[in-house]
This record gives sequence, C-alpha cells and structure tokens, in this order.
Amino acid sequence: MQITRRLEFDAGHRIPDHKSQCRHLHGHRYAIEITLIGTTVQADGVAENGMVMDFSRIKQLAKTQVVDAWDHAFLVYRGDTPVLTFLNSMPGHKTVVLDKVPTAENLASMAFAILDPVYQATLGNQLRLQRVRIYETPNCWADATRGDRDEPE
Repeated sequence: MQITRRLEFDAGHRIPDHKSQCRHLHGHRYAIEITLIGTTVQADGVAENGMVMDFSRIKQLAKTQVVDAWDHAFLVYRGDTPVLTFLNSMPGHKTVVLDKVPTAENLASMAFAILDPVYQATLGNQLRLQRVRIYETPNCWADATRGDRDEPE
C-alpha cells in the first residue's frame, strides 16, 4: 500500500548561475509530498489499525524535520557568497545554509535524505519512505525516489 501526505511552506531562494529570473532573490509557496509504502496494519486495539501510518504522524515528523526548518527561511547555497554576506548582515534573519544550490531537485533530494531514517516501521508493517516530491510552483516539481536519488545510499 502507498500513502502520501502533503504539507506547504514558504521560503526564499535564488539560483546564482541561472540565466533568467531565478538568479534574483525571490520566494515560493512550496509544497512537499511524502509518500510511504508498507503493509496496512491489521491489529485490533491498535490506533493505526487499517492504516499504513497515521497521516497526523507523517505530518508531525515532516514538520519537525524539514518544514519548520525551511518555512519562512531563505534557503541559500553555501557558495553564494554575496547573498550569504547580505543575509548575515541582518540580525536574527532565518537563513538556512545548504551545501547545494536550492533547486527543486536538490531540495527534494535533501528532504529525502533527512526524512528517510525518520519513517520507520514500528508495527511490523515494512514501512519505508518511497518518494519526496517538492513543488516549487503548482506546475513545477521534482521527485526524489528510493531508486533514483543522486546522493550516495
């Protein structure tokens, strides 16, 4: 069985080497979808009976690990020195420094790496993270999946 939970957050970024508008400071209403696979729990008296995982638990874990960290932050690549210097000049600014350029593809890959160890089977239902989808706009998204992620396993 496969299930998906969607959450949304707002964040700013820029793509420093981009040849068009994305090289400028700007923001998005991002959405993140977390897709899990596993067997449905079949155990009377257990709160998750009939579920792969409770959707509220999926949300709580994603918020704690990714969404709360990235929401209303500026996601900046460590190598983007001019912007990093600018953001550091603002005391208390919520800046998240990343090792990769904050494209939808890289954000999906990073979120997958963060969330993969978080979603673990606790009721013997072989639960595991299958896909993280990051929507940069309603029409543009990137998927990081278990079988085709760029980072090492």
